[in-house]
Formats: sequence, structure tokens, C-alpha cells
Amino acid sequence: MPNSNGSDSQINSQPNRQDGGRVPPQAVEVEEAVLGAMLIEREAATIALQLLKPDDFYKPANRHIFETLFDLYERGNPLDLLTIENELRDKNLLDTVGGTGYLADLTRSVSSAANIDYHSQIISEKAIKRNLILNCNEIIKSAYDTTTDANDVLDGAEQRIFEIANTKSRAQATAIGDILKDTLGYLEELRGKPEGVTGVPSNLDVDRYTSGWQRGDLIIIAARPSMGKTAFTLTAARNAALHPNENLQTNVAIFSLEMSAQQLVQRFLTMEARVDAQSARTGKVKDEDFKRLIDAASRLFTAKIFIDDTPSLSLMELRTKCRRLKSEHDIGLVVVDYLQLMTASSRDIGNREQEIATISRGLKSLAKELDVPVIALSQLSRQVEQRGGDKRPQLSDLRESGSIEQDADVVCFLYRPEYYGITTTPEGESTNGLAELIIGKQRNGPVGSTRMFFVKEYARFERLSRVESGPGGNDFLNEPAESNAALPPPPPHSPGGDDEAPF
Repeated sequence: MPNSNGSDSQINSQPNRQDGGRVPPQAVEVEEAVLGAMLIEREAATIALQLLKPDDFYKPANRHIFETLFDLYERGNPLDLLTIENELRDKNLLDTVGGTGYLADLTRSVSSAANIDYHSQIISEKAIKRNLILNCNEIIKSAYDTTTDANDVLDGAEQRIFEIANTKSRAQATAIGDILKDTLGYLEELRGKPEGVTGVPSNLDVDRYTSGWQRGDLIIIAARPSMGKTAFTLTAARNAALHPNENLQTNVAIFSLEMSAQQLVQRFLTMEARVDAQSARTGKVKDEDFKRLIDAASRLFTAKIFIDDTPSLSLMELRTKCRRLKSEHDIGLVVVDYLQLMTASSRDIGNREQEIATISRGLKSLAKELDVPVIALSQLSRQVEQRGGDKRPQLSDLRESGSIEQDADVVCFLYRPEYYGITTTPEGESTNGLAELIIGKQRNGPVGSTRMFFVKEYARFERLSRVESGPGGNDFLNEPAESNAALPPPPPHSPGGDDEAPF
């Protein structure tokens, strides 16, 4: 049980002079009714102690009495008039709260504890309003301070309000029977979903491992520069927003810290139309290709994809924007391109590694708060290229912070052998266009890898199916990303092996 503090006591016991001397929201008579009910019925005390804390009481005497009742309850002592009188006397608080006469009045002020829930709710609501007044006054004070940065004031204001909102929804223990009902309903809902996809579909073979990007998960897509991170996430975003099954279509928010919104849309267009991206950039698009671009634009026009290209986006700004997009457009997937270009806050001191740790924790917290998957792209360190062999990435290659690995629910690495000049696989197959997505960590599922086809001209990833092309040779057949064919069964889960990819 938290103790009362000076800052709350100030607003709880005195009128707010900045607000014309008005008395802050309070319900002293209800406070007395709750304390009286706690003294006459222990079950009422059990309920009130779950719903309230000392700072919720406006009158200082009531706050002290409630806190003392909590101490007695924790020790298993009786909660009667004589016991609390002795306890307050031992604490030198009996006279402070009004003596034995006030305690006796409390028990006489209530005849029944039947309304303890409702009365506790009234006290809590008044306390929230007082807390809002106090924090708004602090925000005003910060705004008047000429030495403070405006972004810090905004960040502090949002954090204060968000914390107050969170205190209103304190979780309570729930009987397993009630949870089972919801769980069975959720599992029944999953049974009706096609292709075994229970999350946001990428419509790529990685769904075999993840069953789609799961709600509340932080997914890291890591690779060296120019490996295709942005192309992969644009493919995944497009496939989620324009999934052929309308029931699986998802509204997507993309935060691009590296490219402008127009550059991203241009890549969406060339990817969708299968038009050479370099030709589009240089204005050398043929007539038939331009027609395909127009057709692609008409398809993309209906996609619920929202793009924000604010540079050097801070964690506070991202939270604010995502909350608004969730409220106004019910986004179901957030993409951040890329993590290392974000900033925490000028209030956060320490080195870059600590800042990245703050950002990764914030992204995970955002995923849980909005109940959506958050995909964040991340750069890999140069040590990948200093290794010998095929230079496959590992979890230790995550740049600047091990906290990224710790906070992430899923860590995927993009790997293209031809990027390193490797022209054939160990089996003798050509690596032209071959890409691999390596699942190096998955908190709630198997790890492994899946192959894709990277169409460099379109900056697009597509499904890859190996087929026999004749005696002595194999070839790769790429299926369109919008294919709705059922996925093969997922790979077996290796117990204890969800922390490292099998390299």
C-alpha cells in the first residue's frame, strides 16, 4: 500500500489558489462512510483496500485512518474501534485525526457496508480529478519556465496524464473460470481463420513460423544497409493492408525516419506494378509500364496505410501519433523504419546504448498498450562483414544494445548471399535473387529460416517455391505475394531453442 506524499497532501487539504480559491473535488462524507464501513465489517475493508489508496482521501485525518487500517489488516489484527484507537495512539496520530470522538462518529455515520464498492468509486473519481488539477498546475509551471525545452514539456505532460489514466484501470485478480471462457472464445475465433494465421498476415512463408505478426509483440527486422529491410516491410505492410481475404485486412501505420512519404509511395507503386524502380526514378518509364503504375495506384488507393515521415522522431512523438491513429483509424500494425534513427528524449541522459535501450523498451510498451504488433527495423553492426564464412547474422550482431534482443518478442534477420558476393549455395544452386529470413528469436514459437525471392528491380519480396526444372538442375519459381494458397505446416519447435537461429 503506497504511503501518502507531500505533493498530494498539498492539493488534498488546501484550496487551489491558482483556480480562484476553489476547493478541489472531494467527498468527505463519503470518505467517512467508507471508513465507518471498514470498522464495522472486515469484508468491507477487504474491498476498500483493493480499490483505494491513502492518497485518494481528501481529508488528512481520513488518510491517516485508512493507512492505519491497512497496517492492521496486513498484520491480521482486528479492525475495531479499540484496536485502531490504540494503533493511532502508538503512532502519535490519535489527536491529529480528531481523537476517539471522531473515530466513534465514523462508526455511527454508517449502518451498512452494502455500498462500499460504489462509495469507493466516488472517492477514487474525486482523487483522479484532484490529481489532474495538481499535474496540470505543474505542466503550466513548466510551460512558463523559459529554461525548459518545449518537447520536454510536452513529453512530461503526456507522461503525467498517461500515468493518471493508468491508475484508473488497476488490474484485479480474476478467477481462472472467467479467464477460461474468454480464452476458449479466442481459440474458437482462431479456428475460423484461414491458413492458420492468427495474427496480422505477411502473406509470406514466415507466417508458417509466426502465424502472422502477433498482437502486443515487438518484432525486430535486422540487416546490414541495402539488404532490403525497407522493401521487406513495405511488402509485409502491403500484404496486410490488401490481403485477398477482407477479414484479414489490417490498417497499417508506417513511420519512415529515413525516406520521405513520397519516396515510400513511389516504392509502393513500382513494387505493386512490377515496374523497374530505377526507370521510374529517372523518368524513363515506358507507356505500358506507366499504365501499370496507374492500375497499381488504383489498388493502393483503397489500402488503409498511413505514412508519417517525421525525421528524428522521438519516442514521445511516436506514442502520441500512434494513440491518435489507433483511436481514429484503428490501426492494427505499426512499422518503424528504423529504430536507430529515433531519439528518446533530451531528458534521458547517458550514452547511445542507454538511449537505444529506452527506445526498445518504449516500443515494446507501445505494442502492449495498443495491442498491436510493432515492427521496428534495425541496423546490424559491421562485425558481420568482418567474420569469415557465409556471414550469416547472429543475435550478437544487433547494433548498439543487447536490450533490443531482450525486449523483442521476435528477431528476424534478412540475409542475401549475393550481397557478399556469394554466387552459389552449398548445394550448388544460384543465389541470384535468393533471400533468407532467419528467425533468430521467437518468444512464443519456433526459430528457423525461410527462403524468399527478392526482385531487385521492383524492390519486392515474394514467396519462393523450389521446383524441378529438368535433369541436373533446380530453379526457383516465385509466387505472387498476394497468393492465397494454404501454407505448409509449421516446423517442429525445438525445446529451449528459441534464443538462437540454427546457423
